[in-house]
Amino acid sequence: MLSFLVLTAVGRQLREAGAYISIVAVFASFVLSVLIFWERIGGQVEDFTWNNLQWIHLGDFTLTMGYEVTNLNALMLVIVTLVSLLVNIYSTGYMHGDERINVFFAYIALFTFSMLGLVISANLVELYIFWELVGVCSFLLVGFWYFKPEARAAAKKAFIVTRIGDVGLFIAILLLFWNMPDHSLDFISIQNAFSSGKISGDVVTWIAILIFVGAVGKSGQFPLHTWLPDAMEGPTPISALIHAATMVAAGVYLVARTFDIFTASPTALAVVATIGAFTAIFAATIGTAQNDIKRILAYSTVSQLGYMMMALGIGTTVAYTAGIFHLFTHAFFKALLFLGAGSVIHAVHTQDIHEMGGVGSKMKITAWTFAIGTLALSGIFPLSGFWSKDAILAEAYANNAVLFWVGLIAAFFTAFYMSRLFFLVFTGKPRGRQEHVHESPGSMTFPLIVLAVLAVVAGFVFTPFNPWLGGWLTGHEEAEHANWVVIILSNLVGLLGIGLGYLVYVKRTFSAESFVVGAPGLYRVLNRKYYVDEFYHYIFAKPLQGLGLVLHLFDVYIVDGVVRLTAMAVTGMGRLGSRLQNGQVQSYGLVTLLGLLILVLAVAGRRFIHAG
Repeated sequence: MLSFLVLTAVGRQLREAGAYISIVAVFASFVLSVLIFWERIGGQVEDFTWNNLQWIHLGDFTLTMGYEVTNLNALMLVIVTLVSLLVNIYSTGYMHGDERINVFFAYIALFTFSMLGLVISANLVELYIFWELVGVCSFLLVGFWYFKPEARAAAKKAFIVTRIGDVGLFIAILLLFWNMPDHSLDFISIQNAFSSGKISGDVVTWIAILIFVGAVGKSGQFPLHTWLPDAMEGPTPISALIHAATMVAAGVYLVARTFDIFTASPTALAVVATIGAFTAIFAATIGTAQNDIKRILAYSTVSQLGYMMMALGIGTTVAYTAGIFHLFTHAFFKALLFLGAGSVIHAVHTQDIHEMGGVGSKMKITAWTFAIGTLALSGIFPLSGFWSKDAILAEAYANNAVLFWVGLIAAFFTAFYMSRLFFLVFTGKPRGRQEHVHESPGSMTFPLIVLAVLAVVAGFVFTPFNPWLGGWLTGHEEAEHANWVVIILSNLVGLLGIGLGYLVYVKRTFSAESFVVGAPGLYRVLNRKYYVDEFYHYIFAKPLQGLGLVLHLFDVYIVDGVVRLTAMAVTGMGRLGSRLQNGQVQSYGLVTLLGLLILVLAVAGRRFIHAG
């Protein structure tokens, strides 16, 4: 927050040196986060809450503000600050030469501050304030290049669509306020009330589902997912920050933080699991037919967030840990993939994967790190994505066969579209103008290397052979059991997806063009994202525009018409008065005589009427 204020006040005078203020601030936040994390893993440390800042006092009700430290948000603090630090370093190279570079770093600082505030909030009202601030920051950053019509439209879309979810969360907070003992909204009181059964019945389900509606908006779950791919119009470092550690992670964190509410309602858990599973396979199929490198990764994010929600919806302790674990590993390999995509875009100046090709021979660091990210996302052993995805699939296999098979099929599509992306971009012959393609500067490749290392090793904190994260995160010693059927199947579908991509886009054993020609309808549906945007446009946007036009005409011709008529009447009376009050004695005498004549006639007429 301090760096945001400094850059806002004197950023123009600092020029590009202002970026280092943001980097130093985020680095300091990262160091503090690591110290907090280290303290919490060093022993049995109790959760700490400080909420002595009194904000509102009405009668017997007092709303306090503060912060809390738990194992969950200690882990989130490290994720947010580490990814944000690497994005800041990367941006010094990517945004070099931009005339508004200090504004960019000021917005990133505010974005990081908002997410950190959200994570450590002690109650739901405080969380909601930072929740909205995160939305504002996404609007500012997605529309950073506001001179592009697409960026302006994407920023407005992100802001409006996420507001729908925010209304759901706001109503949930109101229901909690009415139903909680003493109207308490701090997380400790909420946890105690729902775990002890003090609040029960249908209201629990409504509160949980409305909280989930807020998470659906922020985390891009179906049907409020449409803003997330369009947010790719912002600078690529922002895409990495939004999709890896900040905005989309907020929805998953919200469900995890209020998990006691969801466990009190099996119906709500079923809704979370169903929406998550559907989103996972829905977005994965769309990703197979996209041609924009960033949009492919965006739909990948939507799909992986669906995995996390599906895990939380299963409702077991191990599934809860698996969902958070996938959020943890996903932050690293998804940030790696987005920053790698930015490195490629920075070199070839296009986002269309069909205009790339052969980039790997000239950008070896980017190619190798991107390959690691691709394998991790595809769930290939022993990279981090394998362990977290396997943990989710194993719990689904043990609790709900339908969720397991949906997740497994989504994993196949994930491996296929990621291999398609990698082979078309980094292998083969160049398909565009690439005379000046070269590796990105060290400020951009250093974060790629760090994230690649994390994408390899981060998964070992929670495996069937080392369940440390589960016991530390939840306090329960229950561990994930090695399910060799799931392990073999998840690796097999990942390898099949990559193998199919290799046969189609490298060996050309099967022609992608023949598939498009053979099934043009299916390809068109996937390429047009199942026409969800078009459906929303004609069902919601057009009618609302029509209503807006009617209200505009009512405002112009009725409301403004009455105002104008009143103004004209007053003006006319004033003009008549000014003509009568002209200062000429003859006119005054004539008016007096006419008035006297009218008075005489009125009196005479009255007497005549009475006499008759």
